Amino acid sequence: MDNIKARFRQYQSAIEESNIVSKTDIDGIITFVNDEFCKISEYSKDELIGANHNIVRHPDEPTEKFKELWDTILDKKVYKSIAKNLTKSGKVIYLNTTIIPILNLKGEIEEFVAIRHDVTKVIELNERLLRTQEEFKALNLQLEERVEEQTKELRKLNENLQDIIKAEIAENEEKTKILLIQSRFASMGEMIANIAHQWRQPLNELGIVLFKMKKLVVNGGAEFENSYNRCKNIIKNMSNTIEDFRGFFSLNQPNEDFSLENTVKDCLFMIQGMLQKDEIKVNLNFKDNVKIHGNKRQLDQVVINLINNARDALNERKIKEKFVDISIYKDGNFGILKVHDNGGGISESVKDKIFEPYFTTKHVSLGTGIGLYMSKLIICI
Repeated sequence: MDNIKARFRQYQSAIEESNIVSKTDIDGIITFVNDEFCKISEYSKDELIGANHNIVRHPDEPTEKFKELWDTILDKKVYKSIAKNLTKSGKVIYLNTTIIPILNLKGEIEEFVAIRHDVTKVIELNERLLRTQEEFKALNLQLEERVEEQTKELRKLNENLQDIIKAEIAENEEKTKILLIQSRFASMGEMIANIAHQWRQPLNELGIVLFKMKKLVVNGGAEFENSYNRCKNIIKNMSNTIEDFRGFFSLNQPNEDFSLENTVKDCLFMIQGMLQKDEIKVNLNFKDNVKIHGNKRQLDQVVINLINNARDALNERKIKEKFVDISIYKDGNFGILKVHDNGGGISESVKDKIFEPYFTTKHVSLGTGIGLYMSKLIICI
């Protein structure tokens, strides 16, 4: 028996030396603590013995957990958990706790023995690890957001670059088209100049021959005089027409002061043959004598283009009584030149496209789609 007691005391000593041990009565009042308990809790034995075990309980511990503890040990079962405790100085510690109900021979609970060991460092390390994981998660989220933002910016920059490139390409294409048109006009001007040179000499000879014929005819009468004067006018008009066409296709005409009325009349003179052929009546309404400063030949081009467009529309729509009204008047400091026809106007579906290069509603044999485009360029210069 003595041997058994001696061995029991050795076991008890071994447990107390290696663990944090306390005993409480059935009401939870501390009846025993070992040195390790005092050391970790920072309380003396005198402060602990007789006190309720709640003295070291952390206020953050939930009530449900405390109830579970008492339900378990009062049911004479062993309770195991990690408890969050508070030392006398307010330091947080974590203890892996096992509470064992001690029964008497009748099977009744006499006391509770709690054996603990410190796991504070493990818990703190785990909490740091969790915080680090959260920080990494937050950092990763921030990186993803930054990458997404950078991707959006790069995508937007790429779209802007594409738009800039498209705009540059379109601008270069427009410049190329303009150069092509200018080249065509220059070639046409050279052709007209060659034709004028070829025609001028025969016209001069016709004038001389006509003059000699008049000399030879002593008394030709009124009919002869009328025919003679008519031939003179035809030769003169043909010569003037050649000069007008040469000037029209010249690319180096200087700016000058000129009358809008004279511009309209010169243009009508050049295309009057076509208007008469198509039986188109032109009504002129010149309210004011408007003079402007600019390139007359280029404005001639605009006016002729507008009249030709009116002529094509009237013919295409087979208008019976065709007319074109041309008005000139002042509006403040501006001179207004208006060309109006009774061809029915422009369809709403194409109004926003009529100034685009190479856009036309005419048959390919009638239009190239550059007339209004060039007119807009000339007017907006």
